[in-house]
Amino acid sequence: MKLCIIYNFSQKYREGIYKLLDTQYDCHWVFGKNNTDIKELDDSVLKDVTYIDNVWIKPFYYQKGVVSLMKKYDTFLMLGELFCISTWMMLILAKTIYPKKRIYIWSHGWYGKENKIKLWMKHAFFSMADAVLLYGNHAKDVARNFGYKKDNLYVIHNSLDYDKQINLRNSLTDSDIYALHFNNTNPVLLFIGRLTYVKRLDLLLKAVAELKGNGTKCNVVLVGNGEAKDNLSKMAQDLKITDNVWFYGACYDEKENAQLIYNADVCVAPGNVGLTAMHTMVYGTPVITHDDFAWQMPEYEAIKPNETGNFFERDNVGSLADCIASWICSHDEEREQVRKNCYSEIDTNWTPNFQLNIIKQVIK
Repeated sequence: MKLCIIYNFSQKYREGIYKLLDTQYDCHWVFGKNNTDIKELDDSVLKDVTYIDNVWIKPFYYQKGVVSLMKKYDTFLMLGELFCISTWMMLILAKTIYPKKRIYIWSHGWYGKENKIKLWMKHAFFSMADAVLLYGNHAKDVARNFGYKKDNLYVIHNSLDYDKQINLRNSLTDSDIYALHFNNTNPVLLFIGRLTYVKRLDLLLKAVAELKGNGTKCNVVLVGNGEAKDNLSKMAQDLKITDNVWFYGACYDEKENAQLIYNADVCVAPGNVGLTAMHTMVYGTPVITHDDFAWQMPEYEAIKPNETGNFFERDNVGSLADCIASWICSHDEEREQVRKNCYSEIDTNWTPNFQLNIIKQVIK
């Protein structure tokens, strides 16, 4: 089958599923030009790639030239962004002028925080697709609860470069990297990702300061750079926890990242957790994040309370501190079992092969 795949840009972290799709279908890849700081894919791993312009009239944008592809291809797999005008146009054309064309949408879908206007728009948008591939079960549940009746929703989850990560995972061993850096053996709380304000890492530092005041000492390792770094550094000084916070910086060596993650006790992502959950759990490190799922990213569904992590009350420093303390106290002697729990969750539900199997069921 000739399959035209249209995306906003070519994210590096999707390389695993992209390469699998390229082996299973005769794909023509159409990517918008990247204007973000998210790492881009080396397109030489795909066979047939075209780049187009994303034309912005914020909050809307238009992908220049994609509508004309309706005349060339019969089957499309597209990113389902509600504010992409060209996607709306293609869906409408497929339902009116080109009824034999098939358009499959890949999307976050519903969050649960939508107002009535946005709900109406989403219902209209997704109902025109032949199928909607969602990242999580929460989105599907929200859609049903808000009256979406069409039976075209499939949960596909998400994935990273799983094969590479598994090879690294099989070589990991315990390391004294944190004991050497901090000169202590305190539990290590890790965050890996861009240091942005939406990640609410200020809550993590405040929780660590609160725990320290109560006699529970922890170390924090922040792997990444971003707009919030300077403010976080000053906050660590103001809270008098500088000696317990390591601003490791951005690291693009996955072997190095794997070792850092494997040797941490728990990943703490106080804002929306996103791909960080998958990145840490594949190397056996559990995740703590907030419990307001309407404001979460779909990867939170990989967290099974008391097995692969836990949840605290959103924006509540005291709740986060209690959650960290509880996890450290109750799981300190169960570290290997927690690793196995994390491995099992990712290996079963969050891999390119899992995604491919769902896609092959839908796009035949």
